[in-house]
Amino acid sequence: MKVFAKKQPWYAGGLAFECIGCGACCAGPGEGYVWVTDTVIAAIAEFLDVSEAEVRRKYVRKVGRRFSLIERKDSKDCIFLKPDGSGGRNCRIYPVRPTQCRTWPFWPGNLEDADAWCRAGRRCPGINRGEVHDLDEIRRKSRQVNP
Repeated sequence: MKVFAKKQPWYAGGLAFECIGCGACCAGPGEGYVWVTDTVIAAIAEFLDVSEAEVRRKYVRKVGRRFSLIERKDSKDCIFLKPDGSGGRNCRIYPVRPTQCRTWPFWPGNLEDADAWCRAGRRCPGINRGEVHDLDEIRRKSRQVNP
């Protein structure tokens, strides 16, 4: 009987990533979606000390059957991306940010192959720098992306 070894992904040795807080992953120029669940909406409301209804009214839009954070009309930046006063940008809800944000850049599309990872790195200066994340962590985060 033959035993077949499961083929390891191209990133089996891990991938380096260190968030430098530039906000590029949260910014335009293109429109996108940051999917949020009822649980995330509740966490944002509690963090901002407002009602869930207010969060839904001011910061969320319905897309089909799902919900996404809105973007600024002028820049397509996430509504929660704010200038930090020193030329950088910060997430206003960072401690309760959606899973999609927590798992960047370990999204399935970025992990398809080394070229996809490099393309993501052209926009994100934290890719291929800093701590090396191991295969188990990468797999765990890539499975969490879509709520």
